[in-house]
Amino acid sequence: MTSTNIEAVTTGKVWKIEVQAGASVQADGVVMILESMKMEIPVQAPVAGVISQILVQEGDIVEEGQTVATLA
Repeated sequence: MTSTNIEAVTTGKVWKIEVQAGASVQADGVVMILESMKMEIPVQAPVAGVISQILVQEGDIVEEGQTVATLA
């Protein structure tokens, strides 16, 4: 089984994690919300699947392109 990485779309702070490991998500479903320059930016699943890991916590600072979760 291959996994798919979900990456941060911009540098910012993890404001809210919308799903937990084990949750099913649809393609383009919101996994978490980043805050950058007082804007809320959704991080979306690139494909439908089940969240296998959340690699960050609310309040963490992430870099653009950083893997923040994985889909199985």
